[in-house]
Amino acid sequence: MELLKAFLCGGLLCAIGQVVIDKTQLTPARILTGYVVAGVFLTALGIYGPVVDWGGAGATVPLLGFGYALANGVKKAVAEQGWLGVLTGGLTATAGGIAAAVVFALLVALIFKASDKRQ
Repeated sequence: MELLKAFLCGGLLCAIGQVVIDKTQLTPARILTGYVVAGVFLTALGIYGPVVDWGGAGATVPLLGFGYALANGVKKAVAEQGWLGVLTGGLTATAGGIAAAVVFALLVALIFKASDKRQ
């Protein structure tokens, strides 16, 4: 049942993103950034926590989940370190994901040759 919930939650979030891409003039980069910021705001308002509890990986893997991780990292660091946690908490909480993204991007760049698709 958890897999079904994760699929439905993640699928809904992706479908919303696709509708925004199709119906607006926003670039994908702006939409992705908006998703991260929305994750932070929804977490700060206490709305995204129950979504994560219900949807599991379907809520934490998309970009809204990255914003959720940032916000929770900052909240935890502020509780432990005070205001210095505002600067360090988000990066500490997401360091593993950021490092993995950099390593995998490097591997892909080494394996495949990038080229412009100009015609």
